[in-house]
Amino acid sequence: DGPQRKKRKSEVGEVDKQLDILAIGTAVGSILLYSTVKGELQSKLDGGHDSRVNCVRWHQDNYCLYSCSDDKHIVEWNTQTCKVKCKWKGDNSSVTCLCISPDGKMLLSAGRTIKLWDLETKEVYRHFTGHATSVSSLMFTTVKPMNESKPFDGITGLYFLSGAIHDRLLSVWYIRSDRKEKNAVMSFTVTDEPTFVDLTVSEVKEEPVKLAVVCRDGQLHLFEHILNGYCKKPLTSNCTVQIATPGNDGDSTPKPVPILAAAFCTDKQSLLLVYGNSLQPIIEKVSLNTSESHICLVRDIQKVLSLKTDAALTKVKTPVVNSDTKVLVPGIPGHSTAVKTPALGKEKKKNKRKPGETEASIEERLGALDIDVSKVKTPGGLPQTDSFAVLLVQGLESNDAEILNKVLNTRKENIVKNTVARMPIHAVIPLLHELTKRLQGNPYSASVMVRWLKSVFTLHASYLSTLPDLIPQLGMLYQLMESRVKTLQKLSRLHGRLFILVTQVAASQTVQDVPEVNQTAKLVYEDDSSSSEGSDDEMIADKDSDENWDEDEEKEEQSDEQDMTVEKEINGDSDLEPENESEEE
Repeated sequence: DGPQRKKRKSEVGEVDKQLDILAIGTAVGSILLYSTVKGELQSKLDGGHDSRVNCVRWHQDNYCLYSCSDDKHIVEWNTQTCKVKCKWKGDNSSVTCLCISPDGKMLLSAGRTIKLWDLETKEVYRHFTGHATSVSSLMFTTVKPMNESKPFDGITGLYFLSGAIHDRLLSVWYIRSDRKEKNAVMSFTVTDEPTFVDLTVSEVKEEPVKLAVVCRDGQLHLFEHILNGYCKKPLTSNCTVQIATPGNDGDSTPKPVPILAAAFCTDKQSLLLVYGNSLQPIIEKVSLNTSESHICLVRDIQKVLSLKTDAALTKVKTPVVNSDTKVLVPGIPGHSTAVKTPALGKEKKKNKRKPGETEASIEERLGALDIDVSKVKTPGGLPQTDSFAVLLVQGLESNDAEILNKVLNTRKENIVKNTVARMPIHAVIPLLHELTKRLQGNPYSASVMVRWLKSVFTLHASYLSTLPDLIPQLGMLYQLMESRVKTLQKLSRLHGRLFILVTQVAASQTVQDVPEVNQTAKLVYEDDSSSSEGSDDEMIADKDSDENWDEDEEKEEQSDEQDMTVEKEINGDSDLEPENESEEE
C-alpha cells in the first residue's frame, strides 16, 4: 500500500485524465480507489467515516466523491488530495443511499425518510415521507420537467424513484415548487423485494420511462410508463421475464435459473441479463418482445460449480496417518464424520477398577469418553432443523415424494415453525399446493398437514396478502376446508347419538350378564323354650303395669277432690245444695 501511494503522488497529472477509477466503500469506514486499467489499488480515503460505508456516488466533476455511512453522516471527498472537503449529519439514523441530481447542484439522501440537499449551502431543500424500511435504491427518472412553460431551475418538476429493503413497492416522487406534498405520486408493484433496479431516463415529454426490476425470487419485471402526475393504484409490470433449464432426458422437469441483474443498453431497447450462479455468472444481451405479458427464456447452464485446483501448487500437506491414530473432523451434529469404530471381536473396557489393578491413565480415560457420532444421528437419518428448510425446498422443486414425506410427516411444533420461518418466500405457494394435495388424499394425514398450514399462514400472512392472484391460488384449499367444516356439525350430532346408543347397549349387556342372587335364607334357627318363657314374662309384666296404673289414677283423683274442697272452704264458696255436691262427687 505504501509504495503505491508514493507512485500516485508522482502521477497526479495522469490521474486528472483518468476516468477508470472504481470507488469501493468498506465495512470499516474507509474508501478504496481502484484503477481498473492498472489492476491495482491507487489510493485510500480515510478519516471520513467511523462505521460501515453504505453508498458511494461520483459527482459530474471527476475529482469529487460523495459517501454515506451507518454513522449518520454524509462526506464530500476530494479524490486528488484524498481528504475530506465537507462532512455533515444526514439523518437521525444511518444513511443508506445517495443520488446526485442531473445538473449536479442537488443531492438526494435516504435512510428511511428522503431528503433533498442543496450542495452549496448543505441545507435541506425538501423532505419526503420515504419508506418504512431502509431505502436501498435512489435514481432520477427525468432530466427535464414535463411542464415546459415555466422556467427550469434545475430541480423543480423532476421525478425520482426509490426502493427499500423488504418492500415490494417502488415509489415515484415529484419535486414541487412548494413544500406541501411530501407523499409519492405513483408506485410500481413487484412480486418480491427488489435487489437490482435500472431505468432509462426520460429526456422528452412524450418519452416513457422504462424500468427493469430484478427481484429476490429471480424474476425480472419490466415497466413502461409516461410520468404525468398522480396515479392512485400501484402499477403492475408490462412484462415478466424468467429463465429456466430445458429439462434433460434424465430430469424432464425444467428448473428455474435466477436472474441476478439486468441493465438497459444504450439503444434503450435491448437488455443485458446476468443470470446463473453468483460465482460464475452468465452475461447475455437479449432483445425482448415486451408485448407479451410473460416471457420464459430457456437456457442450458452448467448446474455444478466446479472449482479446479492445481495439486502441484497446493501448500496444504496431507499428514501420514497410521492405523492407531484417530482423526477428528469438524462437522455439524447429525452429519456423519469419519469416525473409526472399534472391532467387533474386542470387548469394551470397563471403567471400574478391580482390587489390585493399577489406575487407568489419562489417555485411557479420554478414550473412554469418545462419542460415536453414528449414535448422535436424529431418528430416521434426518438432519437438524437448520437443513429442514433446504430439504423442503429441494423436495418441492424436484417434486421428490420421499423427501417431502420425511419433512412433512414431522409432528414436532418447534421444528415445523423453524422450518417454515427459514424457507424462502418463493417456496410458500408451492408448499401450500403440496399441503392441499395431501389434505385431499388420506384424511388421517390432515392433523399433521394442518400444523404446517397454521405455521405458513401465521408466519407468511403479510406476503400472501400482497399476492394479486391469491384467490385462485388458495381457492382449492378454501373449498376443501369449507366442505370439511360444513360436515363437522352433522358428524358431531351423529357421533353424540351413536355414543348414547353404544353406551346403552353396553349397559344392557352388563345388566344381563350379572347372575341373579337367591335372596332366600339357607338356614333359619328358632329356639322354642326361650321364646315361650319370654312371652309369659311379658304378659305378667303387662298385667302388673296395668294394675299399678289404675291405682295411681284413683289416688290422684282423690287428692284432687280434697284440694278443691279445702279451697272452697277457705274462700267461703261451699255449696249449700246437696245436689251439686253429689254432682261434684
